[in-house]
Amino acid sequence: MTRKTVVLVVFGGVSSEHEISCLSAASVLSQLDQGRYEAVPVGITREGDWVLDSRSPEELGDKTGGLPQVDATAPKVALAVGRTGAGELRHVADGSLAAKADVVFPVLHGPFGEDGTLQGLLEFANLPYVGCGVFASAACMDKAQMKALLRGGGLPVGPYAVLQPGQDVDEAALREQLELPVFVKPARGGSSLGVVKVERWDDLSEAIATARKYDPKVLVETGISGREVECAVLEFPDGRVEAGELGEIVVPDAYDFETKYLNNVAQLQVPAKVDEPAASEIKALAVRAFQTMDCSGLSRVDFFLDEDGRPIINELNTLPGFTTSSLYPKMWEQAGLDYSKLLSTLIETAFARGVGLR
Repeated sequence: MTRKTVVLVVFGGVSSEHEISCLSAASVLSQLDQGRYEAVPVGITREGDWVLDSRSPEELGDKTGGLPQVDATAPKVALAVGRTGAGELRHVADGSLAAKADVVFPVLHGPFGEDGTLQGLLEFANLPYVGCGVFASAACMDKAQMKALLRGGGLPVGPYAVLQPGQDVDEAALREQLELPVFVKPARGGSSLGVVKVERWDDLSEAIATARKYDPKVLVETGISGREVECAVLEFPDGRVEAGELGEIVVPDAYDFETKYLNNVAQLQVPAKVDEPAASEIKALAVRAFQTMDCSGLSRVDFFLDEDGRPIINELNTLPGFTTSSLYPKMWEQAGLDYSKLLSTLIETAFARGVGLR
């Protein structure tokens, strides 16, 4: 009988996206091919403890009592680091072996999970893992660095300004550089947390204060009137990088945290209603952005289509949501790759890339 591949599915974390990570993990755990993989659910609590959260995917994804969190009462575990004991997950209480992993599937969104920190740990642990490496994860998490690299690569990005930690706001300079409305957002964050749309300059200071609750480094961007279209990019085990179908999120107003995960008012259109020449251009730009940022495994590339139909890259998300309402798996399903096969492809690609510089 062939041994199943042991997959550590790591979720939760200390970032403000803890609950969303739990929802993503619930979907991943429910869709992994049980004939090929043995999933080991490893939750990271808000305090940073690693635990064996043995709840079923249905329990983990249950939102009836509010958004879920990692079970902080579950047994604590620790991952062996280094080539000796590579892949060993041991109980903290007595040092006994909890599991010996073959590969890690991170489902952590935001800082200390999506930003290269976990990826660096897994490199030390000599464990293959799904998704982007240390550099791409860190560079794409910092939207200011990401936009600078994309612009340097000749890719289209919109007007923006960066406020460094502790930097006073030069409102006159921002007024000269940017046009209302502007969007103020944490430079290193996700799930639309801390994002504020500003339509009057008098409201700018308050918006910056809100964004700085999530990150002292802040991005201020000119709002681009038009549509928001997203493109799923996937690396295959043979090294091919392809773009899937396009998706579009249609919402009444700004797409914030509550709209994404709580209010159920967003409408997902997959495929997006974009004519073929524009769709081909967007897909080509998405693959170029993926390669410019040195991504691997997967990324979702988000675009604005301005009033003239020109695509402008908003950002790359290296660990996009995997919830049942997330666009990334829906876009690949529309392209002919169902959820379970998508997960298997990501794991196979992780093995093909191995451990080391990537």
